[in-house]
Amino acid sequence: MNNPRDLIRFNVGGKIFQTTSTTLANAGRSSFFGALFDDNWNLNSNSDDPIFIDRNPDCFGVLLDLLRTGELCIPPHLPEKLLFREAYFYGLSDHVRCARWGPFDGNRLRLTSSVSGRAPGDGTAIRAGPDGGCCVAHGCIVHVYDWTLEDHPPLQLDYQIVNDVGWLDSHNVVVSACERLGRGDCGMGLFNAVDGELRHRFHVLHDSQVKSFTAGALGFDSNQHKIFASCKGRSNEYGIGVWDQMTGHQLDFFYEPLGWSLGDADRLQWLPGSNCLLVATLFPRKDHCYISLLDFRAPKSMVWAWSDAHVGGMMEDQKRVRDAIAMEETSSMCVVNEFEDLGFMDLRSSGATSIRWSSRSRLIMKGKHDKMAEDEPCYPKLGFHNGQLFSSMNDSISVFSGPEWVLTSRLRCAYGGPICDFSIGGGRLFALHSEENVFDVWEAPPCALALKATQPERGICLIVGAEKQ
Repeated sequence: MNNPRDLIRFNVGGKIFQTTSTTLANAGRSSFFGALFDDNWNLNSNSDDPIFIDRNPDCFGVLLDLLRTGELCIPPHLPEKLLFREAYFYGLSDHVRCARWGPFDGNRLRLTSSVSGRAPGDGTAIRAGPDGGCCVAHGCIVHVYDWTLEDHPPLQLDYQIVNDVGWLDSHNVVVSACERLGRGDCGMGLFNAVDGELRHRFHVLHDSQVKSFTAGALGFDSNQHKIFASCKGRSNEYGIGVWDQMTGHQLDFFYEPLGWSLGDADRLQWLPGSNCLLVATLFPRKDHCYISLLDFRAPKSMVWAWSDAHVGGMMEDQKRVRDAIAMEETSSMCVVNEFEDLGFMDLRSSGATSIRWSSRSRLIMKGKHDKMAEDEPCYPKLGFHNGQLFSSMNDSISVFSGPEWVLTSRLRCAYGGPICDFSIGGGRLFALHSEENVFDVWEAPPCALALKATQPERGICLIVGAEKQ
């Protein structure tokens, strides 16, 4: 039985609620309720009058029940957007997110929504945010969505064509863009993700002079607050630039070695365990593929490198590398070709490195999928998260698990056409389609729910070999 002194009463929009200090403590100190009472959680009121809150009572009841049970039950008459807005006010957004979807697992993902884009033309890149939101690049515009999938003011860097975008945190987005000839443009900017305000411009200094440059792929070292970007200038400023996230000042520059390609990189990935940066320049941007690991500690050096130009010249078409990703857990590099064949290289090898190819997709990509790929090619993309490999191919994403990278799930949405990009973060997987200006949102159900193959409208989720929960 509850102690009467432990009971707390609220008047929310004219409706009375009664709860306990134990229930409210589940909200945490950073919530509205943590700020309402003192630091010692002394929740005893000196008055018999309930605490008045001028907010929506229906939403308050749902959120109070969430604090009591850990489950989110939204009545049919209550708009989700209204509840999400109220959760933000009370500082309970994290509680709602945890109740809506469980820990990320590629074998348990289900399609929860498909969102139409806000700009004409096709999107070119999508990036998941740390809090479950995302941003999508369309030409010279970047559209930002919060975790409720509400769009914020768009971002644009002087109408320059966007090459890449990346999240520093849930409130800051970096945009890299092409230089416009003769304009002396700065190729990178830091934006407030909420209001679209431009906070920083990142400059390249060469011979103590500010240079115009095109910024390509982006990478981030969150521990040391560094931003990396591939840079292509007009004179000698080709390579990888490094900037301080807080001040925007240039910290370093790794100049492109003779006979190698860094300034046109398609992918940058920071490897915290080895303190190195993966730089991959891939076909068809270049005739040959160049993959390397750069160590920026003095003296700067390229500590690992591979190129198809150095392993027998021009490779066969089916062995063209389309994407690459490093997996520090296994000290290996994974690459993918246009048929979704996965290849693996040993990062511990300092000499000539060969690719161990493993055919994955010959049995599934036939007929109309081949025709679709010919009409509008979407090269495979790779992702790595929680020890699982992800690879996109046409309109589906494959999930590989275990030490032998066995195909365990295939995620497919029947609407939107081929997938041109995907990204994982904030407990979600986002897949951007090329034919329709639309992106899909995939989430894992809460752990308490039974694992089921779902058939949402306009899409299906196929679960292969997934373990029963």
